[in-house]
Amino acid sequence: MKHRAILKHKSRIVIKTGTRLLTHDNGKLNLLRMEKLVRMLAELQSRGKEVLLVSSGAVGAGMGKLSGAGRPGSVVEKQALAAIGQAELVRMYQKFFDEYNKIAAQVLLTRDGIENPLRRNNARNTLQTLLDMGVIPIINENDTVSTVEIEFGDNDILSACVANLVQADLLMILTNTNGVYTSDPFLDTGARQVPKVLHPDEDLKDVICSGKTHLGSGGMESKIAAANLCRENNVDVVIADGNEPEQVFSILEGELYGTMFVSRASQIQTNL
Repeated sequence: MKHRAILKHKSRIVIKTGTRLLTHDNGKLNLLRMEKLVRMLAELQSRGKEVLLVSSGAVGAGMGKLSGAGRPGSVVEKQALAAIGQAELVRMYQKFFDEYNKIAAQVLLTRDGIENPLRRNNARNTLQTLLDMGVIPIINENDTVSTVEIEFGDNDILSACVANLVQADLLMILTNTNGVYTSDPFLDTGARQVPKVLHPDEDLKDVICSGKTHLGSGGMESKIAAANLCRENNVDVVIADGNEPEQVFSILEGELYGTMFVSRASQIQTNL
């Protein structure tokens, strides 16, 4: 509980949501969940938090827009669907943010934009300026110009890179399970949840990662990798069920929800 107690003091928060949460099985956008997600983000900002959203869903939305389109088999097809879906995704985000009198901005990044020192600095300055202006950045991988089919892994690694880039206090990865389990809880009734991770090699030794959705391209393995990347850079991470986005408020109040990856800095802080 002592590690959870520090979450209420987090002020700069990156929230990542995956394709599975934003779309129905047919690829159509899940507008009800999008509205709940936006309402939660708007309320966090109204409470004085700085929030950044890393949103997947562009390819899935593109598939939904072109009814009957299957999962793209090539990079070019993926890029085309992403171009169609990204416009629809941002249009709906903006519509919902307008309802709560909030301003959002689209930011598209590539791996080069994170790793190249000059572009990295430019990206950091842009995101910082948007936060200073009270704007909520909506960040996605720029699939339309990426040269590798999946550079970041369903934006999980991208969200970790963004959290490190802006020196966030917390990364919250919202998915369709309540954190990390020893195996797939949808297939194994004996799967056990891992409530917190202090030492990955020990705490995750029994975890078996497998499975991706037909719309998403990540999976629990990429989420754990993202969480460990943040831990190494002293950013705490919570992986939790995002089907009801308002659970974020409970997490920030210290409730035992999801899996918390405790950074080295927080371990030192809570052991003082």
